[in-house]
Amino acid sequence: SAIVTVTKDNVKAAIVDSGYIPASSLKNLDSLSASSSSAAPAASGKLEMFSWWTAGGEADGLNGMYAAFKKAYPGVEIVNATVAGGAGTNAKAVMTTRLFGGDPPDSFQVHAGLEVATYTPDKYLQNLDSIFASEGWDKVFPKDLLTLLKYQDHYWSVPVNIHRANVLWYNKTVFADNKLDAPKSFDDFFKVADALKAKGIVPFVFGDKEGWESGHVFETVLIGTLGADGYRGLWTGKTAWTDPKVTDTLNTYKKMLSYINTDHAALTWDGAGEYLLNGKGGMQIMGDWQDGWFTSKKFTNYGWAPAPGNSGIFDALSDSFAMPKGVKNADNAANWIKLAGSKAGQEAFNPKKGSICARTDCDQSLFNAYLQSAGKEWSSNALVPSVVHGAAAYEKWATAYKDTMALFVTTGDVAKTQTALQKNCVDAGVCK
Repeated sequence: SAIVTVTKDNVKAAIVDSGYIPASSLKNLDSLSASSSSAAPAASGKLEMFSWWTAGGEADGLNGMYAAFKKAYPGVEIVNATVAGGAGTNAKAVMTTRLFGGDPPDSFQVHAGLEVATYTPDKYLQNLDSIFASEGWDKVFPKDLLTLLKYQDHYWSVPVNIHRANVLWYNKTVFADNKLDAPKSFDDFFKVADALKAKGIVPFVFGDKEGWESGHVFETVLIGTLGADGYRGLWTGKTAWTDPKVTDTLNTYKKMLSYINTDHAALTWDGAGEYLLNGKGGMQIMGDWQDGWFTSKKFTNYGWAPAPGNSGIFDALSDSFAMPKGVKNADNAANWIKLAGSKAGQEAFNPKKGSICARTDCDQSLFNAYLQSAGKEWSSNALVPSVVHGAAAYEKWATAYKDTMALFVTTGDVAKTQTALQKNCVDAGVCK
């Protein structure tokens, strides 16, 4: 067989051909590699990276970051420790056990915001203040995001992206064939749903197998009914869960659930999304990781709009990476953290993941039409934090909220659910 000489150029060409890193990002990787090689001997050993990204655009995006890391540190073996489960439903339990049991991975995925409190950061995590300073991240991350990241006056994780939770996705052919437009209001939603139901098409695609999906959709209905300030107030005590508008929200959501597919309990969000792919479903409310999933499926026949009543409001969350204390490969973990916050790392990750950069200096030409639109709205919309995805409330409260809304799909009991939501707030120490 032929002997191939390994050179910088043919390694670079192979990485570009893989599709994981755009050619325009390689300059950033070159500088990252050069700075690391001049500062210290070539890195070696292992890097164990823990996440819940196992399929579709999520896995593709993660592989993009792995390719970027291998370009900069070719002597390091990456151990991909993933645990399947949307929104980290299974991974968080495993992570807590490992962290508190003295067997932490070198770095792990955590939602930016109050979710970090779950891991008792002052005891179990390394604060990243010095890395934030050395990498100049205060100049490239938006101020609101930096505020969200701080807990107990320290940075504990680095954000790799921004997601939008409150998006309505629809099959463009289904809508065009039935002369329908994306609904802007809840009244519009029900008119569209009735029209689709009359044609034998599932109006509102839904999958709640993992338990978090109902709470996800409901937070968009809360936003659409209460507005940005009213929704934010639910998590600070300024808006009462006993408010009549919350009653209205529950009634609206109950009506929306009357249009879902009968097999919803057996499906994850992406399993339910197959209804859109095959033209048997019309609409789905899900975060914009669905854009990455569509891309991974090579499906382009989709449209998007804010969830009903959500125009001008960006329901935000951010995936980030933390570094535990006492990791086995501290230098490699620090290099991973730096890559996650770098321009090269974020450009390798986000176009495939279906998210926008947390940084403000990424090359927008790398992103598809949806992500470019999300980037513009991130900079102009009112921003609210997602509760289901760790930004708005402590994990215990967020979990109680998710469990309450998962039960609502089965019971449809508005009064009992509203009472339970109020109790969740009292138990969290926010409501009286």
